[in-house]
Amino acid sequence: MELRQLQYVVQIAADKNFSRAAEKLHIAQPSLSQQLAKLEKELGQQLFRRTTNSVEPTHAGEVFVAKARVILDAVEQLKQEMDDLGQMRRGRLVVGSLPITGSHILPVVLPLFQERYPEIEIVLLEDSTSRLEQLTASGQTDLSLLSLPLQEPSLTWEPLIEEEIKLAVPPQHRLAREAAASGRSDVRIAELADEPFILLKRGQGFRQIAFELCAEGGFVPRTVFESGNIETVQSLVAAGMGIAFVPMMVTRAARSTLAPVYLSLSDPRPSRTLVVASRRGRYLSKAAVAFIATMKEAITSHYQS
Repeated sequence: MELRQLQYVVQIAADKNFSRAAEKLHIAQPSLSQQLAKLEKELGQQLFRRTTNSVEPTHAGEVFVAKARVILDAVEQLKQEMDDLGQMRRGRLVVGSLPITGSHILPVVLPLFQERYPEIEIVLLEDSTSRLEQLTASGQTDLSLLSLPLQEPSLTWEPLIEEEIKLAVPPQHRLAREAAASGRSDVRIAELADEPFILLKRGQGFRQIAFELCAEGGFVPRTVFESGNIETVQSLVAAGMGIAFVPMMVTRAARSTLAPVYLSLSDPRPSRTLVVASRRGRYLSKAAVAFIATMKEAITSHYQS
């Protein structure tokens, strides 16, 4: 059994397709099939079921893939430690991010980091909260930008920033008109019980935050639309289709031609805490430590100055 065979099996399991896996591994498909057949013969176990449209792991395959990922991750950590001992500045860092967070924080962080560490390759991976927690726990990302609370117990985290949660309403909404007429600065969540809500889809951490806020107000939100994109949520709000909770950092500039009206929620004003998470006990390379330090510096300068 060779390390490359472990890599082949993990890639096949991820893509569920020999052609795509071979392309990503930069080998010919027949060679990939031959290596898998050789490994299965050595193990005396079939690792995948071939169907017309896809490749699915058998039970033995699922066990093998899980163990192979642990081994490959341990090898990668060993390489990182050796690189660090050699005072090497080059490296590769896989950073996971929520779409909401990544689109606002990474443009602030990445230019500064690449200026300081030009030889370190950053690989970005965007996904849902639940999926990123799984990927980070299994070592498939070195770091992930997430918001509390985390559901995966094997993760540890460092705080980055705490930001206020705002209420987005259509410009013609009664709450927007009242705010403009009276200068009213905030809204009680209980007042929103009969409102139509636009929420992010399942798997997004901010969706859970929205449900928890509504629960504090004594109701379950009446959901009229769901989207995987916070920009779509805001566009639907601006078009008069409902209201939504949004993080402070994504609120659109007032000059936008299609923007909601943003209102504050009553004291204590709700907030969310953004964190950088990694697997508990995982070796953090100098590149990862430097990335965390750069994030904290850039975020403090940009958002809290």
